[in-house]
Amino acid sequence: MAKVGKKQNNEKRRKLAQQYAEKRKQLKEVTKDLSMPPEERFAARLKLAELPRNSAQVRVRNRCEITGRPRGYYRKLRMCRNMLRELASQGRIPGVVKSSW
Repeated sequence: MAKVGKKQNNEKRRKLAQQYAEKRKQLKEVTKDLSMPPEERFAARLKLAELPRNSAQVRVRNRCEITGRPRGYYRKLRMCRNMLRELASQGRIPGVVKSSW
């Protein structure tokens, strides 16, 4: 189990990233547009740097919904491999059967 603080920090990051996504996207488009004057592009870079660090999508860590484990994460199921195996063995995940041969 991950510490509660790690889970909460990750949720804050997720909310901030969602809140600033549109503004960040617009500023990045301005910085990449080579047809604009360099002064405007530089000003957009400065504005981008002023935004909170945790508002960047790359700072959000995928964590298991059940345990908060950051590694061995399956995106489709939003859980870690350990919980996937445990719940599949108990028959709680529809369509998943433990193989044996």
